[in-house]
Amino acid sequence: MSKAKILKNTTSYHDELIESLRKPKEADLYLRIAMEEYHEDGDTEALLVALRNITEARGGMSELARKTRLNRQNLYHILSKEGNPTLNTFDSILKGLGYRLVIQRDVVRKAG
Repeated sequence: MSKAKILKNTTSYHDELIESLRKPKEADLYLRIAMEEYHEDGDTEALLVALRNITEARGGMSELARKTRLNRQNLYHILSKEGNPTLNTFDSILKGLGYRLVIQRDVVRKAG
């Protein structure tokens, strides 16, 4: 079987991920895990990728720009690998995606 035939008959991981993120519970869990990992290792890039993927699943950058009243080109930059959104912008993006930023006590549980 040729590579072209294999690629034609398979769905990419990204396409399947975006399809799964159209389900609210899947998107919620995905974003929660991304936030927890950011909290542990400070990996902003992974968190921004998660927000980009959820944005794609929920109608794309144009739809998010409309909801947030932020410039679509700026959103692409903000959610890129080099992105560094301000707290206000981050909050606007979360709201545009149907989330809100909350604070909770960081409770470290010890095994045993």
